[in-house]
Amino acid sequence: MKRFAVLPLALLGLAACASTSETYPSRTATEQLLVARAADRAVEGLTLPIPGGSRVYVDDAYFRAEAAAYAISAIRAALSEAGYALAPSKNDADAVLEVRAGTLSLEQMRRVFGLPDMRVPINENFNVVSIPELSVYSRRDRVGVAEFSGFLYEPRTGAPLGAIVPMTGEFRIRSHKLLMIVSWGQQRIDPGERDPGDSWREF
Repeated sequence: MKRFAVLPLALLGLAACASTSETYPSRTATEQLLVARAADRAVEGLTLPIPGGSRVYVDDAYFRAEAAAYAISAIRAALSEAGYALAPSKNDADAVLEVRAGTLSLEQMRRVFGLPDMRVPINENFNVVSIPELSVYSRRDRVGVAEFSGFLYEPRTGAPLGAIVPMTGEFRIRSHKLLMIVSWGQQRIDPGERDPGDSWREF
């Protein structure tokens, strides 16, 4: 009998659990990554209508978007990679690039073959009951979208030097679910394979 009395206590010990406290930023890590990769793709191959080696000041005074700091750094990196020098101020620049953001955000699309989750009112007081998803198959797309544009001018006279057509970029994560249980597709993003010593390059 004593053995039987000890058994429930042992099971309770095995069933013990622990909890941790987490912070919840405005965007998840995956959402931040989607926006960052979209910004990187938008500025790929960026060139300006001025000679290579010119000193360029990037004016972000009117660039308003969440994750704006990352996007501006991506633009500066693209200019540096293209062979332009980054000027610390307008007075030191041969040209000023004023940039603006058309969008720097997320889209989410979900396709469901079956019944999606719903909230159904049950009385005149608008109390609702939640009905979970009942699907045979569903697909979820999370997309980071970036669009930048701008114009170039001479800093001392303000004379126009050219305009930058809208630069757009997208980064997508797609996942699938069958019978609400079996999942496949891109559920995570792993770092790309890299050869030793290839984590940097010299311009």
